[in-house]
Amino acid sequence: MTRTPRVLLISPQPFFAWRGSSIRVKFNAQALSDNGFEVDLLTIPIGEEEATPARVIRVWNFFGSRTISIGPSPLKMWFDLLLLVRGLGLIMSHRYDVIHGTEEAGFLAWILSRIHRCKAVYEKHSDAAGYKKGPIQNMLLSVYLAVEHFTCHHADLVICTGPGLYKQAKSIAPEALVRDICDIPSSLLEPAEQDVAAVRLRIDPDHDKVIATYVGSFAVYQGVDIVFSAIPLVLKKTDMVRFVIIGGSEEEIKAHQDALRAAGVPEQDVIFLGMIPPDKLPAYLVASDILMAPRRAGVNTPLKVLDYFKAGGAIVATDTEANRFIMDSSCARLCEFNDLAFSKAIIELAERPDERASIASKGRKLYQDKFNFSVFSRLLSEAYDAMRGVT
Repeated sequence: MTRTPRVLLISPQPFFAWRGSSIRVKFNAQALSDNGFEVDLLTIPIGEEEATPARVIRVWNFFGSRTISIGPSPLKMWFDLLLLVRGLGLIMSHRYDVIHGTEEAGFLAWILSRIHRCKAVYEKHSDAAGYKKGPIQNMLLSVYLAVEHFTCHHADLVICTGPGLYKQAKSIAPEALVRDICDIPSSLLEPAEQDVAAVRLRIDPDHDKVIATYVGSFAVYQGVDIVFSAIPLVLKKTDMVRFVIIGGSEEEIKAHQDALRAAGVPEQDVIFLGMIPPDKLPAYLVASDILMAPRRAGVNTPLKVLDYFKAGGAIVATDTEANRFIMDSSCARLCEFNDLAFSKAIIELAERPDERASIASKGRKLYQDKFNFSVFSRLLSEAYDAMRGVT
């Protein structure tokens, strides 16, 4: 009888959480299972329970942590050590064909794979240099970057989540087997018509507004400051636009509400919805007319844009490197990274329904042709076959 191949998938991010890496790990587990692998997911003790075909194994939570910041930190390094220790225990009791680590866990996957004599996959989710903060974080970052370079050179397969990261990995290790397997939308669900109608009634009860929506965190690299600077400029020029903001903590939301109020923006013209689970998000995106992608920095693919493509919305995006990797003027209204240009683009799209429809249809076609789970699963299978020498 042929043994079912087994993968140890290691994620140093919360699972499950409303984060791109966590969503990606969920899709990895599903695709690997669909491709005939038995999957063990080793992760940290933070996050919500989520349906997955993988057997979820969590390390110990000695400090009772409930959250963890994005990027290098002392707590993250502690959990990485625990992941390594638990991983050693797992390879002693189970036979794995592949050990697949995301972000810094790619290095852990390499260590365990060399002990276990199997294949190691490093999955690169982000541009580590974009995490620069304070002195301690930058010191940790230097270690993180050194580990990343080592792992790119020594892993049996490097998977990157977009063309910008692929370019980075190949510049680090030209000889490495590197595959670009782009992210896909955060939810595979298509919203029901009644759900879209209910959302639209909630955010536009009088049916007289053009809805412009932003989805994502309030981190600096996201460029969300351009959105908040553009809102007063738009509303001074026209009363036909209403803004919807999805994401942000309670403290962040309150700070921006206070700032907008001080700028004379009517409260009803900007609706803050906070966090919305990925599987409920599509209804809000489909109910919107304009979807905002104000990315400031970085080269990793903005996950929100893929959700926007799937929703078939008209995208306003800053003309920056990360956005340019997957968008051009045919599928988005691109503008300079400043509040005047961003506000002008929103106003012009609000006034031009035919242009909105054209942009939306091209984005939807990109989703159907390229950024969907079927393509993702196939590319992951092909990458594993290349690594294992399967033809």
